[in-house]
Amino acid sequence: MEVKIGVQHAPREIVLESGQSAEEVERVVSEALAGKSQLLSLVDEHGRKVLVPTERLAYVEIGEPTPRKVGFGAL
Repeated sequence: MEVKIGVQHAPREIVLESGQSAEEVERVVSEALAGKSQLLSLVDEHGRKVLVPTERLAYVEIGEPTPRKVGFGAL
């Protein structure tokens, strides 16, 4: 699932493919914004952690799960 994170005073957004479900990502973001944590912490498909200070979050966009493309078909 694609997750886009907007960071205040940063010219580009952070885009990552996460193996977490939409509900898990939403729960983590909600907890971070509620003040339970000072960092938003997400893990991408390759096991890398992305940490963003909650006071710098502008927005978090949670995309639809994308099915894996298999084969050599034309796009």
